[in-house]
Amino acid sequence: MYPFLSFRPKALIFYIFFVIGLSILFIHAKKIKEEPINVWSQATEADCAVVLTGAPGRIREGFELLQQKRIKKLIVSGVFKEATYTEVFPYWPYYNEINPDDVILEKRSQTTFGNAHQSVVLVESLKCQDVLLVTSQLHMARAYSIFRDVFPNTIEIKKLTLANSRSEQSIFDFALELVKSVFYTVFGLVNFVGL
Repeated sequence: MYPFLSFRPKALIFYIFFVIGLSILFIHAKKIKEEPINVWSQATEADCAVVLTGAPGRIREGFELLQQKRIKKLIVSGVFKEATYTEVFPYWPYYNEINPDDVILEKRSQTTFGNAHQSVVLVESLKCQDVLLVTSQLHMARAYSIFRDVFPNTIEIKKLTLANSRSEQSIFDFALELVKSVFYTVFGLVNFVGL
């Protein structure tokens, strides 16, 4: 009589999960796209900054923060194991006011999740009360969420969101970030529920 009501139970379950999945993707896509770029609009200060490697310009912004004395310590997270200061930031000689002891190269992490876990140890050992998280607009929503889950509530995390670099502006990059964001949300829920 009503063909649209003659769904088989398996098909109905599939459609329900499909709609839920699309809704989750839409919510995460909106969250990524609406992350405000605030690098030019705020004169934010903190004890430490954690710069997440992965795109040009992020490390330079961290050095600018240190040079302007808006932070006391700079943690560059996700650096290649054999890298030196000048390989990580070739313009180092032009920042002669920066003390090399104020820059920590975190070389163990390979993912955003790893960045958070390795950085929290450094932040706590440096006794930082607040942290500037420096990354691009594309990456900030997921990075902030992961850092907020890993860091204790006693450490304030402030966002310093940079415009996406040219290497982060393709639809493929957006789709990849969207998949990672959904994965970490599901992974976080699984850990929260204890499955």
